[in-house]
Amino acid sequence: MEVQPGRYTADIDGDFVVFLIGMRVNHPLRIRKWLPVVAAMPKMLKVLSQRPELGCLGFQQWFGRTIILVQYWRDFDSLDRFSRDKDLPHLEPWRRFNRAIRDSGEVGIWHETFRVRAGEYEAVYGNMPVFGLAAASTHVPAARKGNTAAARIGASTTDEPAVAPY
Repeated sequence: MEVQPGRYTADIDGDFVVFLIGMRVNHPLRIRKWLPVVAAMPKMLKVLSQRPELGCLGFQQWFGRTIILVQYWRDFDSLDRFSRDKDLPHLEPWRRFNRAIRDSGEVGIWHETFRVRAGEYEAVYGNMPVFGLAAASTHVPAARKGNTAAARIGASTTDEPAVAPY
């Protein structure tokens, strides 16, 4: 990923959904319990990458004892449809997880969903590759939307940065 020198922000038209999902390996040595959970995600992400009509705008992921995946969706209905559709690669792994692990404590899963109304978000990326919401939408110079977080999110009509922008 090529670094983009300077300050940038994300610009997206309309509402969107931020979906945080992840898992935590509670017993690292019990590989046969947590590996199927980890192994299910690449297929889901491949389908989402190949089929933009499903509504996933983009995603970023991080690996460690707790795995975190941030997804950006056009709307909640698209996310919900993906999770429940028997012909897509989420529902069956979800069912297998519930049968195999459920409340055993071997592996933890979690998710958080946020509906974001148009213009009610703010982002800044300084000397970063195109990343996060900017990778899922449009990557634009920060000054185009404001030099301060307050200006970019519409919380202030003034745009007076505490530190000079670069």
